[in-house]
Amino acid sequence: MRMPQLLFGLLMGFGATAGLAADAPISLHPENGHYFLWCNRPTILVTSGEHYGSVLNLDFDYRRYLDELKRRGLNHTRTFSGTYREIPSSFGIADNSLAPHPNRFACPWLRSDKPGYFDGGNKFDLTKWDPAYFERLKDFLACAKQAGVVVELNLFCPMYDDDLWKACPMNAANNVNGIGNCRREEVYALKHQDLTDVQLAVTRKIVEEVRDFDNLYFEVCNEPYFGGVELSWQHRIADAIVEAERTQPARHLISMNIANGRAKVENPHAAVSIFNFHYCNPPDTVDMNYGLNKVIGENETGFRGSDDAIYRTEGWMFMLAGGGLYNNLDYSFTPSHPDGTLEGYSSPGGGSAALRSQLQVLKSFVESFDFIHMTPARDIVRKTEPGLRSRAMMKQGEAYAIYVHVPLPGKPDNIKQLESARQHARLTLELPAGNYSLEWIRPTDGQIAGRDKCRHAGGELTLESPEFAVDLALRVLREKE
Repeated sequence: MRMPQLLFGLLMGFGATAGLAADAPISLHPENGHYFLWCNRPTILVTSGEHYGSVLNLDFDYRRYLDELKRRGLNHTRTFSGTYREIPSSFGIADNSLAPHPNRFACPWLRSDKPGYFDGGNKFDLTKWDPAYFERLKDFLACAKQAGVVVELNLFCPMYDDDLWKACPMNAANNVNGIGNCRREEVYALKHQDLTDVQLAVTRKIVEEVRDFDNLYFEVCNEPYFGGVELSWQHRIADAIVEAERTQPARHLISMNIANGRAKVENPHAAVSIFNFHYCNPPDTVDMNYGLNKVIGENETGFRGSDDAIYRTEGWMFMLAGGGLYNNLDYSFTPSHPDGTLEGYSSPGGGSAALRSQLQVLKSFVESFDFIHMTPARDIVRKTEPGLRSRAMMKQGEAYAIYVHVPLPGKPDNIKQLESARQHARLTLELPAGNYSLEWIRPTDGQIAGRDKCRHAGGELTLESPEFAVDLALRVLREKE
């Protein structure tokens, strides 16, 4: 990696960032804080991304990975900083990118000259930084920028079990500093000042190193609702990000991961602009937190089987509920298949080239509207037959984005049967008077399944859909008189 990175630095004006600072960092859109502004354009983030090891796993070819996201028209990814890692047995994930092979793990801290790291190699020195790691991190961000991809840089993650704590550089057994002599439930609890100091220092260092990139935001901690992570500690890390950027010309957004499923955010930290959730099926958490006027995201899905329809419908429902960010956890990306071509895997979720193309359809559909000026519209769809689930957004009196799908159990055993069943839908909408053009769109490939025009006197309007399987989208635009 070193020679290509050095060449890249020279081409860019050295430091790998000189040519990247022209744009302000991705921010909340000033006219609608539920969405982003990036490169002076209204932006939503939609992706099907790898399991967060792009940087910390030295065997992961992130250029091929980012090329695939660009090829599919997707614009987001998550990556973990390296303060946490997994092991091959973690969570039943095949060829897990968060579980690097021995001596192929990169993290912010420098290896010492003392052997004894848990899977081989030398222990870490938590007072020294690894220049090669930060070179790799910045090259990854630069490549992501070129691919049009915004990076969620996740700083920390809880230790889900004792085996993961045994692998962590912050465990006293793995560093020469004697720091981290505690239970895994106390790592992120402000109970050990030396450990907290290390965490604050690495936060400040990472923020300083990536300050010139506009295509990233920071997430404080992945799934802090596990493993004893205290809210006061999360707020302290958020404060450290703010402090580290206080003298910088640009500020990056900060995200907090709130819950699996749904929860109402109470007393949010003033510096947090993105509230991320996992496994949002149905997407009720968007309704519960829409009043925050901040981005509500679903930055991880999975554990519902491997079929594309599961995660396609989940993404469409979440984004049309008013979400601003959707990231399917895509297990077809691995160190041995960085272009997302692994098939027949046994991991607990989904992901495929086909799904990525389907999510591109979702992204394009939302972007076809003036979505910055749209709001969720739960009352627009008055009735669906036969018993479909629906979500809708609207720009009142002008444009309506509607999505319907057949009910899918949490982990359906009969998904192939559902996918092969053909049906028609009858939708009853509440629309003001006007002339409307209608387009029915297939979420699987973006093709127009049917077009129509109608003159409506106002009130309820019943529409008959073309034939479809599983799901269907509808674009309704009011024509000028």
